[in-house]
Amino acid sequence: MTDMAQAPAPRSILITGCASGIGYDAAHGMRARGWRVFAAARRAEDVARLAAEGFDAVHLDYADSDSITAAVQSVLGATGGRLDALFNNGAFAIPGASEDLSRAALRHIFETNLFGWHELTCAVLPVMRAQGHGRVVQCSSVLGLVAAPWRGAYNATKFALEGLTDTLRLEMRDTAIDIILIEPGPITSQFRKNAAKEFERWVDWKASPRAAQYEASLLKRLYRDNGPDTFELPARAVTDKLARALEARRPRARYYVTTPTYAMAALKRLAPTRALDWLLAKG
Repeated sequence: MTDMAQAPAPRSILITGCASGIGYDAAHGMRARGWRVFAAARRAEDVARLAAEGFDAVHLDYADSDSITAAVQSVLGATGGRLDALFNNGAFAIPGASEDLSRAALRHIFETNLFGWHELTCAVLPVMRAQGHGRVVQCSSVLGLVAAPWRGAYNATKFALEGLTDTLRLEMRDTAIDIILIEPGPITSQFRKNAAKEFERWVDWKASPRAAQYEASLLKRLYRDNGPDTFELPARAVTDKLARALEARRPRARYYVTTPTYAMAALKRLAPTRALDWLLAKG
């Protein structure tokens, strides 16, 4: 009696920021496509909830190096030392006029939105190099392509992410590791609700020379529920592009999501700076 051939292990992916929104939908979407999903979240209660939903749930806090190391060790221990893909996704915003953002506020957001992503990516690259393949997908933003008022801190992290990712993609050309950007525009999520908490923590808007402008615009946007943004899409739209990025034989360097991203990418190339500034200043 001969032994039956062992079925190949499913492809594995580590997805961060899975508590809600883009990460949560991506975890469910990629699992439905047959991937083994390691769903990471920062808060213990979210990790427990993801585990209850049947995921390989992992605690990972981008602002904590020990957490990143432990998360990678946990994933590799479960897979026998392999990892096919990483989707860097968890991020937040600190809304406010750029002149009202302290050094501490910028340091805080860069720790999570950029430094943690870079540290996690560097932790998995040796694994992918040793196994002879891998894909790192970075969830950037239309605000990594163009700037917008009141979003200076988030803009800065995404512009930096774009530059770092483009450089890494060039440097990985001599390997079998693909480095890919996904650039969404408005996506349905808890992003604005979470941003309001960071705004309250870091921005003293009443002491700002722009206090009247805060009252007239940003505060209304943060605290008033006016329904979905124009052209807003569900998180599933990002998951669809993620699946393409992970499963295409030759993935693109960039995948745009939502009409605003396509439009702004075109205007960035074609429109004079003054004209683009006039449009973007309208918010």
